Amino acid sequence: MKRFIEGADRDQSTLLPDCLDDWVDESNPVRVVDAFVEALDLKQLGFDGIVLEDTGRPSYHPSALLKLYIYGKLEAYEKEMLASPDQQISLTDPDCRSMATSGRGSGVVGYNVQVAVTTEHHLIIAHKVTNSGTDRAQLANMGCQAKQVLGVDTLEAVADRGYYSSTEIKACDDAGIAVTLPKPMTSGAKADGRFGKQDFVYDAAEDVYRCPAGEKLTYRMTSEQDGKMMRRYWTNVCPTCPLKPKCTTGNERRIPRWEHEHVLEAAQKRLDENPRAMRERRETVEHPFGTLKMRMGSAHFLMKRLPKVATEMALHVLAYNITRVMNIMGVVPLIAAMRV
Repeated sequence: MKRFIEGADRDQSTLLPDCLDDWVDESNPVRVVDAFVEALDLKQLGFDGIVLEDTGRPSYHPSALLKLYIYGKLEAYEKEMLASPDQQISLTDPDCRSMATSGRGSGVVGYNVQVAVTTEHHLIIAHKVTNSGTDRAQLANMGCQAKQVLGVDTLEAVADRGYYSSTEIKACDDAGIAVTLPKPMTSGAKADGRFGKQDFVYDAAEDVYRCPAGEKLTYRMTSEQDGKMMRRYWTNVCPTCPLKPKCTTGNERRIPRWEHEHVLEAAQKRLDENPRAMRERRETVEHPFGTLKMRMGSAHFLMKRLPKVATEMALHVLAYNITRVMNIMGVVPLIAAMRV
């Protein structure tokens, strides 16, 4: 790079620290930018100014300018990412977000499609495209949409564990929607080999919990947790209980109970009484998803931005439903029904 304008040598010794390069951490992104540009053949890529003219003032080498430019697009993206509510940005589609997949620690950048499907005919009666990375806030909304489309006062719905949210289940119950879904096992106690909350049986008549040792945990206090009013139950005999090592590491085991816990218990009871519910759900909702994905191809959505993707999805749902009804009724009867 002789005869080009050059900055300070990063390996030049200074008073503190020994050299300029010591100021930059080994994991700093600037080192990636530096190595990336150094590996490029800028002349082959069409950059001007690689070969200096014999006359005129020396210029900066194109590689130095490219490094500054890239490192500066990174700085702007970082500011934009940190300003985002979920600290995510997508350079391909600004509305896209990271979606969790079945693989642990994996994800895909895209959209979250919600559907409500009838058990009998596998027709999609409601759908919605969101950019939310989880399903937990979608249960009541989709249930109410399905209930409105069907024009019924009550509805039975089945969902997978990804939709489990106590407030969403309560909202469904308030709307006349009886939801059946499994509760995710997130108890740290159960993971450590200790008793989980499900091992404590609630007695509504006495308003107590009975623990695995047969002791009664009585109501002691109410406190707010994550916007919900939680009743707390415990007993003073825990310190002398022979099962304490299998129960708690604290002085006593405290069991929280949401003021609307009976709604969650009713959902669990429906699941216990219908162990095939989750298999029936898979056989129902995965049918249209499989068909839609096959028709959409490996690229799935062709449009960008949420409103356009929602429109594209609506067209796919329409095409799926028309095909499904033709298979159920036949073409001629369907046309006759449309003309009535």
